[in-house]
Amino acid sequence: MDEQVHTETTPIKILNTGILLVVTFLVLKLISFFIVPKSRKRLPPVVQGWPWPPFIGGLFRFLKGPILMLSEEYPKLGSVFTLKLFHKNITFLIGPEVSAHFFKATESDLSQQEVYQFNVPTFGPGVVFDVDYSVRQEQFRFFTEALRVNKLKGYVNQMVTETEEYFSKWGSSGEVDLKYELEHLIILTASRCLLGREVRDKLFDDVSALFHDLDNGMLPISVLFPHLPIPAHKRRDRARQRLADIFANIIASRKSAKNSEDDMLQCFIDSKYKDGRPTTEGEVTGLLIAALFAGQHTSSITSTWTGAYLMCNNQYLSAAVEEQKKLMQKHGDKVDHDVLAEMDVLYRCIKEALRLHPPLIILLRSSHSEFSVTTREGKAYDIPKGHIVATSPAFANRLPHIFKDPDRYDPDRYAVGREEDKVAGAFSYISFGGGRHGCLGEPFAYLQIKTIWTHLLRNFELELVSPFPEIDWNAMVVGVKGKVMVRYKRRELSLNQ
Repeated sequence: MDEQVHTETTPIKILNTGILLVVTFLVLKLISFFIVPKSRKRLPPVVQGWPWPPFIGGLFRFLKGPILMLSEEYPKLGSVFTLKLFHKNITFLIGPEVSAHFFKATESDLSQQEVYQFNVPTFGPGVVFDVDYSVRQEQFRFFTEALRVNKLKGYVNQMVTETEEYFSKWGSSGEVDLKYELEHLIILTASRCLLGREVRDKLFDDVSALFHDLDNGMLPISVLFPHLPIPAHKRRDRARQRLADIFANIIASRKSAKNSEDDMLQCFIDSKYKDGRPTTEGEVTGLLIAALFAGQHTSSITSTWTGAYLMCNNQYLSAAVEEQKKLMQKHGDKVDHDVLAEMDVLYRCIKEALRLHPPLIILLRSSHSEFSVTTREGKAYDIPKGHIVATSPAFANRLPHIFKDPDRYDPDRYAVGREEDKVAGAFSYISFGGGRHGCLGEPFAYLQIKTIWTHLLRNFELELVSPFPEIDWNAMVVGVKGKVMVRYKRRELSLNQ
């Protein structure tokens, strides 16, 4: 009898317990609603990954192409929104109205170090993103000193020599892959100006091959798993060690012979930290690798886009040639730092190619503190601590409320009176970043590209014979897809026409 009563009352007890739990939960929710203060955070809208949950669907959307994702979400969500990638939240700030903090914040608020750790195996230990911010600041000072105007003047002379020698090997006429030609010329000039005479004269082929292995060791998967034991990473690591050995020998040779050269290598050898400590051989090697990686691809890519646009826009090609004629009438055949500085038309042509095709399409920071932004429509959002914060030069540089007819190649948009790159403030144009982390190599890059195109405009008639190039979205540094075939004919620029 007792067992029967027990078995009959047990389901009733379970039911009552369940009801009690549900009621308790509802009461607690009501209490929290009325008593506990509600969060006042104004979080950005979240990118939906339908039909998948946001944290999975967002990943699929991002991997299909970040610019495609931005172009789809910006009209719907506005200039501030969050993409959920598993346990990470990436909040995009699109446009100068909301990105000022991104560029101006201190390292303690928005940090580069965490998001760019994937560079450490390539650059090496003890430099850039493998050191705390105070040391990194001092190392950036070494870069700044190596790129002062008096140094740049010497680099330009070397650029001119390399450019003249390279194009002297072209015939009187022919067809070339301009992309291939400019990639090779850029690495030659970079080797001479940055890596030094010893590399350029004696070790160029070896060092170039090693840098190729370093370059190929930086893959999309490297961003998430930089030490994954795959063949490309193993070749990268071997190349990095071999480069360290080569530069250790060059540095030791220079020091023992008390030689001093006019290149960035020498600047890094001579650099000292504030406490008087000189740079080590490993640090010098790492800084050189970082400098070459920062400039080699961006300069060759921008040089190629500049040429493609000029050859397809006769108005600007003619204007650039006319500018060269005027400078030749004034300075003769001389090309140096000061002559290049007078080339406003060519500068604007390069700048416009770079607006349309910035090689770095996404810039990242890690948020160490909460901050707020307000859109140009007046919406305010709080960006939580712990979010990865991103902006996109490739997308922001084509915003129609800043750049008129933004997809059109129009170098005159930077001319006096228009100056669209300043229309919405300092961060309207961000191909070189800006603020605290603006590209230190910008003056060097412009001088390098101007030197190349000055020679081409003065000595060749050029015609694009392949279709206008497409964008290679699959590359880590977004560049030009396929070949850029150009027909050339050697000429002497007539100053009287």
